[in-house]
Amino acid sequence: GLSQYSSDPRTEWDLGTYTTRDQVLEAVRNLRYKGGNTFTGLALTHVLEQNLKPDAGARLEAEKLVILLTDGKSQDDANLAAQTLKNMGIDIFAIGVKNADEAELKQVASEPLELTVYNVLDFPLLSNLVGRLTRVLCTRIKEKSNKENAGSTVKDIPTNMGPQLSPTDLKISAVTSKSMHLTWSPPLRPPKKYRIVYYPSRGGSPKEVILDGAVSSLRLSNLTSHTEYLVSVFPIYDTAVGDGLRGVTSTLPLSSPRSLRVSELSHNSIRLSWEAAQGATQYLVLCSAAPDGAED
Repeated sequence: GLSQYSSDPRTEWDLGTYTTRDQVLEAVRNLRYKGGNTFTGLALTHVLEQNLKPDAGARLEAEKLVILLTDGKSQDDANLAAQTLKNMGIDIFAIGVKNADEAELKQVASEPLELTVYNVLDFPLLSNLVGRLTRVLCTRIKEKSNKENAGSTVKDIPTNMGPQLSPTDLKISAVTSKSMHLTWSPPLRPPKKYRIVYYPSRGGSPKEVILDGAVSSLRLSNLTSHTEYLVSVFPIYDTAVGDGLRGVTSTLPLSSPRSLRVSELSHNSIRLSWEAAQGATQYLVLCSAAPDGAED
């Protein structure tokens, strides 16, 4: 599967789209380059939410590997998103080209870094990595598979990632200019934890909250006013992630003062009064002389 990203990630094809090597190579040849910014954190979140789901071809029993290819420094928090994937047992390999930040590559990648971090000066040099990277990836898959087969709890998790492992009925209420309240119905099998991801739909760094699996509500605060937010709720199990719930809503605009009144005029002063704006902690009053000929 492959996703391409700038300020907004885009899935080019899912894990289950092609079934042969030639089909994948043909898809790569037909790939259209996507220019723009470098929001790596948003891209990694997209991979988790969209590309590593059963609907996209992710098999519960299969090892999960993410290969990040980037030619720049991330403009959002890539480390937080990467840590979430790694905490779920997903291996990340980081490959930098040209202007990539090697320190960031090492933060994002899984251990051991000598096998998972690569950096080359230009795109043609990537061909030199193919043989070694292929061997490393195949070895990593075999090692992890052998460990799990020796004493795994994967068998305890059903392969059906449907309603039994997925919450339902996301409701967003009590929306203000700075906050909103989320509630949902838990799945039949309670998860170990919930991961809630939220960010402005027009771009911005994703933020996340981790909750205990026994909790099924959350108040999001410190939001930006008059902004549309995308919200996702994911149930996390020991060896799997259930299908997420998604919602979208907009925070309210900040309230304004109303009914401005002028009184107690003198030769050098006036008194102003108005109806308070809800939630305001201060007011800024600007005053200037009207231009010549304008109404006083």
